[in-house]
Amino acid sequence: MMLSYPVKLALESRARLGECPVWDVNNQRLYWVDIYNHRVHEFDPVLGSDRSFDVGDVVGPLAPASNHRLLMAQRDRIAMLNTKTGAILPVLKVEADKPNNRFNDGKCDRLGRFWFGSVSEDVGEASLYRYDPDGSLHLMETGLTISNGLGWSPDDQIFYLTDSNRKTIYAYDFDLALGTIHNRRELVNLSNMSFEPDGLTVDAEGCIWSAMWNGFCVIRFNPDGHELARVDVPVQCPTSCTFGGADLTSLYITSASVGLSQQEIQKSFHSGDLFCVTTNVRGMPTNAFAG
Repeated sequence: MMLSYPVKLALESRARLGECPVWDVNNQRLYWVDIYNHRVHEFDPVLGSDRSFDVGDVVGPLAPASNHRLLMAQRDRIAMLNTKTGAILPVLKVEADKPNNRFNDGKCDRLGRFWFGSVSEDVGEASLYRYDPDGSLHLMETGLTISNGLGWSPDDQIFYLTDSNRKTIYAYDFDLALGTIHNRRELVNLSNMSFEPDGLTVDAEGCIWSAMWNGFCVIRFNPDGHELARVDVPVQCPTSCTFGGADLTSLYITSASVGLSQQEIQKSFHSGDLFCVTTNVRGMPTNAFAG
């Protein structure tokens, strides 16, 4: 069913490819990126203000870290952004030998390890990695094309991963102590739909909220993968979502304008803007990078 939550325009940002929203519980700010404009944004919902950092190249997933820092994955590297000074510290090169790839989405698990995946122009050439606070890098999954929305169940027993090219959200058994995944199975298959799953978030009830690229909506699935409800949004390509606000009941939704025709943009004028939905569901606090 469609939910009657009012969808509000939070920010007229006109991003080309808004993505990867993450709520920083410590300073009550929403960080998000405009991938193709090379910008990391910091949004203050109380003031309605937004500032951005030009990071010099495409930028994907973010994770809060200590001392006013954000860990971020870019085209072929991991780097640290200082949100006080704007300084960027390169950390590690990854997939530098794959010029058709870039990093796309990611999050930290409860122990502060950074999971991030790539997107490839070549089918099956994208991967999922885990970067640990001790500086080690681990290849976790291969054979992907658009590694996308990921997250964990509230009890840390299940890991979710999207491959948008296959229009599928997968579930894995997850071992928190070891940081391993196994037993992949299809949780949601949308191959019969005209849209595809993009970024996602998991709420405190264990349900998955997935933004639907080309779908004008965010869909909430239960832990068994059955659709519970849809939130209609006024743009063709919502890209990702996360819960924020003081009580974690505000669902922030990023969107894209890239690739849309003039006719499509007229139909969804606010493509690329940031939206907010006040729900009656609580999200889970963002996990910060432990390094």
